[in-house]
Amino acid sequence: MDSGRSSARAAGMMHVVICPWLAFGHLLPCLDLAQRLASRGHRVSFVSTPRNLSRLPPVRPALAPVVSFVALPLPRVEGLPDGAESTNDVPQDRPDMVELHRIAFDGLGVSFSEFLRTASADWVIVDVFHHWGSAAAVEHKVPCAMLLLSSAHMISSISERRPESAESPAAAGEGRPAAAPTFEAARRKLIRKKDSSGMSLAERFFLTLSRSNLVVVRSCAELEPETVPLLSTVRGKPVAFLGLMPPSPDGRRGGVSNEDGEDDTVRWLDAQPAESVVYVALGSEAPLLVEKVHELALGLELAGTRFLWALRKPAGVSDADLLPAGFRERTGGRGLVATRWVPQLSILAHAAVGAFLTHCGWSSTIEGLMFGRPLIMLPISGDQGPNARLIQAKKAGLQVPRNDGDGSFDREGVAAVVRAVAVAEESRRVFRANAKKLQEIVADMACHDGYIDGFIQQLKSYKD
Repeated sequence: MDSGRSSARAAGMMHVVICPWLAFGHLLPCLDLAQRLASRGHRVSFVSTPRNLSRLPPVRPALAPVVSFVALPLPRVEGLPDGAESTNDVPQDRPDMVELHRIAFDGLGVSFSEFLRTASADWVIVDVFHHWGSAAAVEHKVPCAMLLLSSAHMISSISERRPESAESPAAAGEGRPAAAPTFEAARRKLIRKKDSSGMSLAERFFLTLSRSNLVVVRSCAELEPETVPLLSTVRGKPVAFLGLMPPSPDGRRGGVSNEDGEDDTVRWLDAQPAESVVYVALGSEAPLLVEKVHELALGLELAGTRFLWALRKPAGVSDADLLPAGFRERTGGRGLVATRWVPQLSILAHAAVGAFLTHCGWSSTIEGLMFGRPLIMLPISGDQGPNARLIQAKKAGLQVPRNDGDGSFDREGVAAVVRAVAVAEESRRVFRANAKKLQEIVADMACHDGYIDGFIQQLKSYKD
């Protein structure tokens, strides 16, 4: 180990380099982690591309001297539009464009290695697809941690320590998640398929893991007592837990507020009765096809409840075709559809919101539970299905029923689940009570701060 790094660590200060995946569902939690480390006196270099960095919220002024933003230009790739630096800039229904983005992403490896050569870093924390990041760490003899921003339940299925997957029927039972549906298992096969970048997602993951010294998981034993105590390694690599890194109750991530409480969606909520509104938001990374947008809309209409819908338009769909004919007019007295950014934390915190219809991305799941909102769950991709089954097993939410073969859903299924979670008094009371129990865990800031402190101690005590 470099003598400068050794002396800095001995003095209690570390320099940690964090390099997230190029998606805002990863960039924002990583920025939160950077600020939590910086608030404890450690220096952080946060590495991404120029446009992605420019779209991040500012760090707390007191932390600015110890958080450096390192901009690595995204290499140009023919066919990829200029400025397409995040997955949010690339149509996810265009596999060719997604693959071009991954090729450009791989091109960051050379500049990242050059940065790391002179960074005098004590640790590198990379995301799951950064095979070139962990390779650079090995090259420059810097210990590397692979960050998994998913539930422990999701991650346990790839751990050699578990006798069977938590997704298997035998593992299911009282309080345990059910088996994965057929359509989800079929989708998982795609992660092993090589694309035009020359690698599959699975190869990226396992190469990154093989070169890492530590696996870091965003969860805690208090939320996942069935899984976290058993998840001591992933494929032989030791595991550290960050806790849930919940936002502050005032709507701040990592001590910085980037949300406007005067947004017109919040003003609309001000006029609604308490706990009467279903907030609908399915993330920004994988928008539904327009046909499914229509089914979801008609399901909300059938349910008869008030709703606030943060709707990302699918690529190539006009405003006129986005929603079913007459939908806005028929629901205008009780529903609001916003096709722009909305202040999600301010909305979830609002007294008028009674339930959260979500795709079950891990950050959104944590944010919903932070405010005690029962979940209506419509997972779309990635780790969202396992996350949804975890929350359903805890009876804090209910999944929209899906066709086992292709994953499709219909308006009747949407309406039935919305009514069960947000309208019918008996079932609503149960879901709300269980969500409040989980809120006590998620909102326990002292607990999650303790996990961050423990994680830092693991980094400081690591021996080459």
